[in-house]
Amino acid sequence: MPIEGGTPRKITKDSPSYWHGWSPDGTTLAFVGQRNGDFDIYTVPVAGGDETRLTTAKGLDDGPDYSPDGKYIYFNSERSGTMQIWRMRPDGSGQEQITSDDFNNWFPHISPDGKWMVFLTYEKNVVGHPENKDVKLRLMSLEEKKISVLARLFGGQGTINVPSWSLDSKQLAFVSYQLIQ
Repeated sequence: MPIEGGTPRKITKDSPSYWHGWSPDGTTLAFVGQRNGDFDIYTVPVAGGDETRLTTAKGLDDGPDYSPDGKYIYFNSERSGTMQIWRMRPDGSGQEQITSDDFNNWFPHISPDGKWMVFLTYEKNVVGHPENKDVKLRLMSLEEKKISVLARLFGGQGTINVPSWSLDSKQLAFVSYQLIQ
């Protein structure tokens, strides 16, 4: 829908479809679609039209977000046995694994200056991306490939599912909470 308000317009024909990223040129949306029991990464023109399936690996692919230069779509995939961060070209080619550790890593988001990737990390024994878990927000320098812990928090599902960087790449928004008994 227009930023000033108005009537929403349906973009995808099939469902469920979960939006995650917008191409830097403003023409394409990246989303996760469940089709025939599989969750894969798709794109669709902002104007609407046919969706394009980008991933076909067995297992869950999720969390697509474009790099600010539009050269890659970063996403998370469990195709290696644990949930790890991957990237690919916007046409789905050149799929390559970015993280490889003993955690389950979800929802990569690249800073607007292209220098950093923030992502959510669960312990290895956590299945899926549930809420109400002890998690970490981790930061990777894309130049050096070094990972540091930004925050340890209580959260999970909904903590940082969608793009959340400030335009100056100095801040990001995320959700943490505590349960009240």
